[in-house]
Amino acid sequence: MPVQFTARELRAKYDAVAPVFDRMEAIMEVLGLRRWRRGLVREATGRVLEVAAGTGRNFPFYPEGIDLTAVDISPGMLAVARARARKIGRPVDLIIADAERLPFPDRSFDTVVSTMSVCTFPDPVTALREMGRVCRPGGRILLLEHGRSSVGWIGRWQDRRADRNAQYVGCHWNREPYELAREAGLQPIKARRRLLGIFHLMRLQPAA
Repeated sequence: MPVQFTARELRAKYDAVAPVFDRMEAIMEVLGLRRWRRGLVREATGRVLEVAAGTGRNFPFYPEGIDLTAVDISPGMLAVARARARKIGRPVDLIIADAERLPFPDRSFDTVVSTMSVCTFPDPVTALREMGRVCRPGGRILLLEHGRSSVGWIGRWQDRRADRNAQYVGCHWNREPYELAREAGLQPIKARRRLLGIFHLMRLQPAA
């Protein structure tokens, strides 16, 4: 059976790694994540929700004039995010919340953002549906995710090592983010893959 953690277990794991998480991700940031983050989140407008905001790596790239709310299941990760927001002077409302049960009314936000998170959600389709629920009609859902490579041998290697990788912080690196978004009822506007087909940049909208 594939490795799967409960929300409580994930919270504990991310609380434990929060102080060093940015260093853990440093290589991927250099390989392109930072550039892709910047290009994606600068499209956010109006009232913005970031889901699974982690340590706030996206905060420097949001445009001025937005009203930003950020949620994460881990208090430890949000503590780092709070320090980052304070350092760069970014106003943000930080809330501890589970992506699969967002504490907001329907159609609350103009833009919903999530990056590098679908791999960790215990029920990714439910989390993506929640993003669609809280996004207003005509709004945008902006996702930067990683998943199973479109290059055959790399994808097969990811499959073989998926359980071992998931043991650490619950990252299921062979999921198919685009297909999960479609299953959740989100409507694609534009989707592209990068770096051997592993990374997905998706612009979507909620179901009509």
